[in-house]
Amino acid sequence: MAILQEMSELLQKGRAKQVKELVNQAIAEGLSAKDILEEGLLSGMGIIGEKFKNNEVFVPEVLVAARAMNAGVELLKPLLVSEGVASKGTVVLGTVKGDLHDIGKNLVKLMMEGKGLKVVDLGVDVSAEKFIAAAEENDADIIACSALLTTTMNEMKAVVDALSGTAIKDRVKVMVGGAPVTQAFCDSIGADCYTEDAASAADAALALCTA
Repeated sequence: MAILQEMSELLQKGRAKQVKELVNQAIAEGLSAKDILEEGLLSGMGIIGEKFKNNEVFVPEVLVAARAMNAGVELLKPLLVSEGVASKGTVVLGTVKGDLHDIGKNLVKLMMEGKGLKVVDLGVDVSAEKFIAAAEENDADIIACSALLTTTMNEMKAVVDALSGTAIKDRVKVMVGGAPVTQAFCDSIGADCYTEDAASAADAALALCTA
């Protein structure tokens, strides 16, 4: 539909005010909240995610597009609830204990939300116990750990080990990422998934949640 195509294009340009106007217009025209979300907002954010992965756009463009998406999503939230549209999965996200870097984590959050996932952001300096407690409390599908320091990477192993002693261990996957993290490190600590950038992390998380 033309209105959803236009919404997607405006979102990619970060025009939050116009995106909100179009969301309201689409609601008034009787389009379902699910269609507006998926074909208007998420499709636009998906295109930005791909462009970011291919170095065609950069962090500032992602941030303004995400702001526009969130402005539209806020209007849709009550309608999505009444239509019974469930999120595609829940991710508990945080930077591990001892590490205060959050730029990469924040980008991952935006990209995951852009795929229709619910993200519970625990912030930085998050202990293994806090990751596990949040996963249990939010019925999460994934725990996603970020680290930027080689000295804090081993906290990811603490999360994997802590999870292995819980009742949710078979249904919650652990994703790891950050500058010093590698596939070999992921394998060595027994984590389920490693990706090298935020857009790939969002793709992998969606695949894990819908598998």
